[in-house]
Amino acid sequence: MTARGIPGRVVTLTANPSLDRTLELPAPLTAGGIVRLAGSGTEPGGKGVNVARALAAAGGDVVSVLPAAASDPIVSALRAIGLELATVPVPTPVRTNYTLVDPAGTTTKLNEPGAPLTEATRAALSDALHRHAAGARWVVLSGSLPPGTPVGWYADLVRSLRDTGARIAVDTSEAPLLALLAAGPAAAPDLLKPNAEELAQLAGVPEGDLLGDPAAMLSAVRSLHDRGVAEVLLTLGGDGAVLATADGRLWSARPPEITVRSTVGAGDCSLAGHLLASLAGQPPAERLRSAVAYGAASASLPGSAVPAPAQVDGSAVRITAGFPGSAPTAPVPAAGRDAR
Repeated sequence: MTARGIPGRVVTLTANPSLDRTLELPAPLTAGGIVRLAGSGTEPGGKGVNVARALAAAGGDVVSVLPAAASDPIVSALRAIGLELATVPVPTPVRTNYTLVDPAGTTTKLNEPGAPLTEATRAALSDALHRHAAGARWVVLSGSLPPGTPVGWYADLVRSLRDTGARIAVDTSEAPLLALLAAGPAAAPDLLKPNAEELAQLAGVPEGDLLGDPAAMLSAVRSLHDRGVAEVLLTLGGDGAVLATADGRLWSARPPEITVRSTVGAGDCSLAGHLLASLAGQPPAERLRSAVAYGAASASLPGSAVPAPAQVDGSAVRITAGFPGSAPTAPVPAAGRDAR
């Protein structure tokens, strides 16, 4: 199947979009000094927007729902790349997030909080989301919530989206993530994409305790299935990712060797890679392969750029059955260059 033949629509919600400003440092930052930047760039962002951009770059049918005025620079930038938008007008400009990247690829993020959304704006976003979700294959709720938004809003949306027939993926953190899982099985998404820090938040332990104890990490992943989550995509940065399904099966993936330029948006591209493989009807191991290949390709690009399909090579991703740190198992062979 070619990238331009991907079946099924995906709808993303970005409640707290941003303009992502990347500043390339010539050396590690020294506080109090003067820095002459090696380069800079600005991309339309927010986690759901990044997922939508990656899907669109692969030829996917995607609609991005977000709050923004028609004249906002993020709307102009997204329309310029041909992304289909469903915007709800707000009076406040979209926030700007800043990423400092040093030559070793270390990133430091400075994120503005975003503007509060009125109850009427949230209702309009929900209406737009439901309207486009009808007949869609996936709905993605992604990113932080603006100040003043009820932390249980994602949980409310998951419950209300059930009648659309779309599968639901969620990628968030902190209070909204905790509220989502506390809301019970009715609010549990079909796919949850935590990183190690977020998994530790859910488990109620320090991140270092999980990273140093594979058994504890595995237990934390399985507890998400006990709470109703059907599929867990755990991203681990340079250590790859894990995909677990509710039937007890689990796969681990190691990424290819790359030169890291920026990790901003890499997790979002991993989620997009999984969705592309899911839309193409690929089995779980291939969904994981696609996720890790997309994440690695993103990290090799500057700023929050998203990869084109030609930049994604799933054949270099090593998949094994089982959890990292468990007994070695036979690798799962690659099914082609990349599942798109």
